[in-house]
Amino acid sequence: MRLSMAGRTVPTPLKNAALSAADLAGHVSRRSRALPDFLIAGAQRCGTTTLYKALMQHPQVLGPTLRKGVHFFDTAYGRGTDWYRSRFPMRRSVRAAAGGAGGVVGESSPYYLFHPLCAERIAADLPEAKVVVMLRDPVERAYSAHSHESARGYETEPFERALDLEDERIAGEEERLAADALARSHHHQHHAYVARGRYIDQLLRLERHVGRERMFVVDAERFFAEPERHFPELEEFLGVRHCPGVVFGHHNARPRAELPERLRRRLEDAFADSDERLAEWWGRTPSWREPGGGSEAASAGRPLRLVDEESGEGGVPGGENAAPDSGTGDEGPDASAHARSYASEPH
Repeated sequence: MRLSMAGRTVPTPLKNAALSAADLAGHVSRRSRALPDFLIAGAQRCGTTTLYKALMQHPQVLGPTLRKGVHFFDTAYGRGTDWYRSRFPMRRSVRAAAGGAGGVVGESSPYYLFHPLCAERIAADLPEAKVVVMLRDPVERAYSAHSHESARGYETEPFERALDLEDERIAGEEERLAADALARSHHHQHHAYVARGRYIDQLLRLERHVGRERMFVVDAERFFAEPERHFPELEEFLGVRHCPGVVFGHHNARPRAELPERLRRRLEDAFADSDERLAEWWGRTPSWREPGGGSEAASAGRPLRLVDEESGEGGVPGGENAAPDSGTGDEGPDASAHARSYASEPH
């Protein structure tokens, strides 16, 4: 197997060796390293990888060493803040960014929004950090998530059957995670297709702990349709100057089969109340609930300008499902094929 690293394809053993060396260096120098100024907390399958890659082009934005997502606040919290700090750049590098203008540090771990303890943990350990959340049509997000988990070998049921099983699979799992700081839940991580798309409850939880003023919520469809308009708003929120040269990537992959209309309607009904509450909280109608938008656009065959490509949740390395530093468990049966299959709508 071969994986991409810094734009080049390198053998997996070489990449693993580089990751191990970076981990060792980070551990030794951890006390001199920065903690994040911002987090991209989710939602999963909403274009967070695309946004992260765009931000990493900004001369004032720095990310973790070699890994997009660290997944500290969800699945690695027991390792402590020293371990978390060791994943980030040296403070002197942050101060020297952009020719001495200084920079900000961030990471992207899309399970943070959904995990019941992450908001509380973020508030406690990063009391000044800002949180970016991306949202997309929850119907499309659910279908995309099923394709994603199936490609990785974490889902064996067809989509309709997986929807039928969801309540049974995740029953009691959020309560168990909330009660045990070291607990992990396979079903909660991999099989919450509808629950993850009920965005408003997750946003309200985040607001309770970090405050509305530290949250930047992005409608992915609108954002990627006009990134040159919306990206400066994000730059202002993060406290960096405008960088006009940022390029938003276009990715192609094998398309999914069209979602059957009866399942689309079933999901739209399931999300109706949540979307209504979201609109009231947000002060705007989500793009997918506007006439001709979201699910209607997808049903009509109009490609969504949204990259459906997430290495963050257990993709190539450092995903949310990996045992940290183990290098196992997050690639699925074939990480190369999985990476090629991420994008199911053109961007």
